[in-house]
Amino acid sequence: MDSSYNALEYNKLVSFIWSVADDCLRDVYVRGKYRDVILPMTVIRRFDTIIEKEKANIMKVKETAEQEGWDVEKTLATAVNLPFYNTSQFQLKDLKHETNRQNLKKNFEEYLNGFSENVKEILQKFDFNNQLTKMTEAGILGSVIEKFTSSELNLSPYDELNSQGEVIKKGLDNHAMGTLFEELIRKFNEENNEEAGEHFTPRDVIELMADIAVVPILDKLKDGTYSIYDGACGTLGMATVAEEKLQTFAQETGKSLSIHMFGQEVNPETYAISKADLLIKGGDTNANKVFYGSTLSYDQTSGEHFDFMLSNPPYGKNWKTDLTILGGGTDDKSKKSVMDSRFVKSYKEQADFRMLPDVSDGQLLFLLNNIAKMKETALGSRILEVHNGSALFTGDAGSGASNARRYMIEEDLIEAIIQLPENIFYNTPITTHIWILSNRKEEKRKGKIQLIDASSIKTSLRKNLGKKNCELSEENRQFILDEYLNFQESEYSKIFNNEDFGYYKVTVERPLRQAVLFNQTNLQQLEATLTAVGALEGNLDKSKLSNSGLKDTKAALLELKKTENIKAYLAVLQSFGQEELYLDFSTFVKNFNKALKAYNIKGANFAKALSIGMLDNIIVKDENAELQTDSKGNVIIDTNLTDTENIPMTYKGGIDAFIAQEVLPYHPDAFVNKEKTQIGYEINFTKYFYKPKQLESVETIVARIKELEKQSDGMMASVLEGLYE
Repeated sequence: MDSSYNALEYNKLVSFIWSVADDCLRDVYVRGKYRDVILPMTVIRRFDTIIEKEKANIMKVKETAEQEGWDVEKTLATAVNLPFYNTSQFQLKDLKHETNRQNLKKNFEEYLNGFSENVKEILQKFDFNNQLTKMTEAGILGSVIEKFTSSELNLSPYDELNSQGEVIKKGLDNHAMGTLFEELIRKFNEENNEEAGEHFTPRDVIELMADIAVVPILDKLKDGTYSIYDGACGTLGMATVAEEKLQTFAQETGKSLSIHMFGQEVNPETYAISKADLLIKGGDTNANKVFYGSTLSYDQTSGEHFDFMLSNPPYGKNWKTDLTILGGGTDDKSKKSVMDSRFVKSYKEQADFRMLPDVSDGQLLFLLNNIAKMKETALGSRILEVHNGSALFTGDAGSGASNARRYMIEEDLIEAIIQLPENIFYNTPITTHIWILSNRKEEKRKGKIQLIDASSIKTSLRKNLGKKNCELSEENRQFILDEYLNFQESEYSKIFNNEDFGYYKVTVERPLRQAVLFNQTNLQQLEATLTAVGALEGNLDKSKLSNSGLKDTKAALLELKKTENIKAYLAVLQSFGQEELYLDFSTFVKNFNKALKAYNIKGANFAKALSIGMLDNIIVKDENAELQTDSKGNVIIDTNLTDTENIPMTYKGGIDAFIAQEVLPYHPDAFVNKEKTQIGYEINFTKYFYKPKQLESVETIVARIKELEKQSDGMMASVLEGLYE
């Protein structure tokens, strides 16, 4: 804020605007909806005061353009030295004199329609027409206009003077007005905590992120233009604070930096706020751009690259709508149709490397979007994003989320991850983390990731703001920044090699070992079952199949109705030894089919007897049985024994050594199906910063028990007797 605009005057302004809500809106709007009127009216009044001095010229240019047949909008855009204008016959102060409600509404609508398209878009995204109707019906529109045009409120950039030329009310320059607007946004967000977390990051967290984004590369910055981007920009707060950091540095060092801000936002109201904020600050609106729409499915900065990217994307929020656009549906099949190069690549051993997380949580997609926009310059790009814990570990090896982490880690993009305190955000108590990425790591950081546990670094608030019960004070932020910059092991900082987070998910197979057990009991049971369902008499009763153990598939029913076949299968089985165990299953099958030929039944074979379930009580698992192979000589796998093992990439000797030491001693016939091996990555903060609780010694425990014993009048004497002399 302009240093000449003192804090007292500034606070009076904020209080006055806030009072409009209490004085005019309280009987019509619930407290959480005050912002729907106050924010757009603040924007309208600011633009109105700026246009006021140019109003006569604007109307003259409009009249000339109409007379000459020129395009009015294009003419005004070039002839008027403002980023916006209003061509209606009214100014806001003119409207307060109208007492008829409907006439006032009509005049106000005409006034709003006179704004340039960039302002009309903002008001449309604010949904201000609905508020206009609501205020008209409630009879409060006039009083709201009167408040905002009051002599007590100067939202113009010009000082108000008395007749002697003395300043009676200071004007607000663009920076001071921007600060005022952001303060109003902050107050409304804090009042409306249930929605705040979707797009509002506390200022203390933003300050920390901006410091980490800028401070490490200050000595590398040169005179020139730099860009800041936020793909989930909300009210553009992160980019704004980062810009302030850079400009403060420029002033301190005598450098000349031109900062361009870019953002995209899917929420119409917050998009309107960010767009208005840019116009209010009077920046170069051709260089500073905010776009409306979903960054995931409608990336409006595609192909562009940025120096700094700071975001707090939504987490735990599904992206079905985006998937419908990107892949033509909302299911796994649609995910396979997504071909967006931000999320799907040809990477290493995979031509179709997919980094698409579960539809229920798309936060990692915003990180991948930013990575796609990194610059390949000497300075490269720096990314800072806030995520919840699931981004660290959700998803099995080979899944989209794990692949996203794999790509970031193997490409050596992650510098550090900082765990923040719980209850640091307004509408959620969960733990959050700041991810710090760079494609130009310092030499000491290459191949490494720093984890910082700042969960205990906080300052308690005297009064909770929603769920937020603590903040990062200036000292807290400096401590965390120092831990990051020092890049050393400490109680709060751990440094790991990239591969420490990787693992191989291997599929361990075991061969199918089956034996055939004949005895009088199971053969009698089989005959009784076939008789009970009518398969031996040619009158199959399908209603009895479900409790028989026999199959009731279409193919099984066709075979069970062939009485001659069923009798032959039973006779062959009965021809084998009545008390015998066949450990060579393949030989048994050959002998079965050979014996079956004597019955000269076309189409009858062992496979069909097996398919109807009549052999289920005869075939048993036996580890002493011979290996079985298919017609091509491949070992047949026992799918019931298939298991998976997650093997750390850092395991000495790798997969082979792990299997030899951890699996084969217990299952000598086990082997790895190498075609199914998947690479996974996860980051487990709890494991790395776990502090085991020191157990009390036996002596201490006994002493405490003895003390309790004294208090219990000697009742435990017999229990402890003999433990210690």
